[in-house]
Amino acid sequence: MTQKAVLGYSGGLDTSVIIHWLKQNHHVDVICVLVDVGQPLTNLDDAITRAKKNGAAKVVVVDAKEEFANDFVAPALHANALYEDIYPLATALARPLIAKHLVDVARANGAAFIAHGCTGKGNDQVRFEVTIRALAPEIKVIAPLREWTMTRPQEIQYAHDNHVLIPDIAKKSEFSTDENLWGRSVEAGVLEDASKEVVPAAFAWTTSPENAPNAPELVGLKFVKGIVTEVNGKRVTLAEAARYLNDIAGAHGIGRIDHVENRLVGIKSREVYEAPAAVTLIAAKKALEALTLTRDVAHYKTQLEDKFAELAYDGLWFSPLRVAISAFLANVNQHVTGDVTLKLYKGSITLAGRSAPESLYTKHLATYDVGDTFNHKSAEGFIDIWGLPLANASKVRKQ
Repeated sequence: MTQKAVLGYSGGLDTSVIIHWLKQNHHVDVICVLVDVGQPLTNLDDAITRAKKNGAAKVVVVDAKEEFANDFVAPALHANALYEDIYPLATALARPLIAKHLVDVARANGAAFIAHGCTGKGNDQVRFEVTIRALAPEIKVIAPLREWTMTRPQEIQYAHDNHVLIPDIAKKSEFSTDENLWGRSVEAGVLEDASKEVVPAAFAWTTSPENAPNAPELVGLKFVKGIVTEVNGKRVTLAEAARYLNDIAGAHGIGRIDHVENRLVGIKSREVYEAPAAVTLIAAKKALEALTLTRDVAHYKTQLEDKFAELAYDGLWFSPLRVAISAFLANVNQHVTGDVTLKLYKGSITLAGRSAPESLYTKHLATYDVGDTFNHKSAEGFIDIWGLPLANASKVRKQ
């Protein structure tokens, strides 16, 4: 009986070729799994048809948009998660979810293998395989791009020689891209020269700030326990908010990122991202947290935010530490409820107002005007006690 391999299928060049390659080199029946995490799927029927014509025994499509938003993006929003303080982790967050569904399909179909289309020097191979190992260590992984030595042009020629159907865009684009509702990543081609400005062709979700509208736009956001629930007065799910803000903020040039990134595998890589919704929501929530979190919690939270981002980036989503950190951050966000108004203008985000029922900002304590209730005289004693260790050390060491 022929063994089965489940393939994480995107419909792009690599995974289209991999179907044929797996059958020829590993002699398996290939089950393609396309997981919808909010990427454009305008040619879904075409992708399914091509997979079958290229030899797939079955194609499974999983609608995971809400699951992605609620179980992966929401914890990241609680963490204001930015790897190296800049990358909102869109691809990194989606990989463990996709891997989870690959495991589910593999078990349901009795597959012995899971295959992916990740390169041998990227982060995604780690994210997929560590997740598979965490959830189903008995399933073996096949990584074709670590086995073959084809360049992109050679891969296109291989497809031609073996009558493998590939999407037209694969023949035209020099870039490698990945998209989901939390962001878009672009790499390869001319982008590998970090000394040069990103070419306009790399961007698809955002307008150049120079060409953005000449008038600013106000956007009102309501958060409940750290998660957006309304945009401009309209009730939304987190997934809906992300799609809506990708359009609104993207039109104003918000969310363009050009970053030389420290990859997990030990190399630096020039990465270009578009993340209008993520950048907008994180900016708004940070403003709301400044109102609602105590000083010690706010300062300690930043340390866990960095660790959360590192764990997610490194493919350790299902690690006990990530789960524990997310539990802490969810607890902290119980108080992060309120409204934020942002002004979007030519690539910039400006706060235009924020309020919260549990705001710790108290005007009669903060004001220098009439109505000030702060006890200024108490400051003298506070300073004496606060500075006592320094004063004492200074006296002792000067003797």
